[in-house]
Amino acid sequence: MAAQQKEAVDQFQGSEKQQEKDSAVSDFLTFSVDEELFAIEIMKVKEILEYSSLTSVPLMPPFIRGVINLRGSVVPVVDLKVRFGGDKNTPTKRTCFVIVEVPTDNGYQEIGILVDTVSEVLSISSDNVEPPPSFGAKIRADFIQGMGKLNGSFVIILCVDKVLSVEELADINGFVSQNSKVSANA
Repeated sequence: MAAQQKEAVDQFQGSEKQQEKDSAVSDFLTFSVDEELFAIEIMKVKEILEYSSLTSVPLMPPFIRGVINLRGSVVPVVDLKVRFGGDKNTPTKRTCFVIVEVPTDNGYQEIGILVDTVSEVLSISSDNVEPPPSFGAKIRADFIQGMGKLNGSFVIILCVDKVLSVEELADINGFVSQNSKVSANA
């Protein structure tokens, strides 16, 4: 794993242990997709994994690249580049899976997000978060929770619950439930 990614993983693990934070400051994991910098709330992130092979699943939406085996659990993987309207992501040495937990009707669902590189964990105060732009973004406005200001530039803070919408989660949950039944019967 590249030194920068290892540092981001270490920061992620360290930030999990820090529970005493100012309520006006939030921690975000930053990563890039198609040369654009994005962030998600660190509390939604379960872990970061190096890229490994995916098992493709027939009849899934194109942005769902497949599934991985995460300690015996079937975890669907979403290619954010495709989800945002781009071409299929070509994995490199720095490509990672960011495993997030998304709320569902039945609790939580783990989902892998395929990203080009993981950057770092940043603390951003609420004063430095602007509302999403109404136009001009490369992705749907409802996918954007806000725009974090960082030293004269911006990071796009994603709303994971919108990017992984209820309809797609229902499709994923149906597959995972069906697959778990098949595994249990085997």
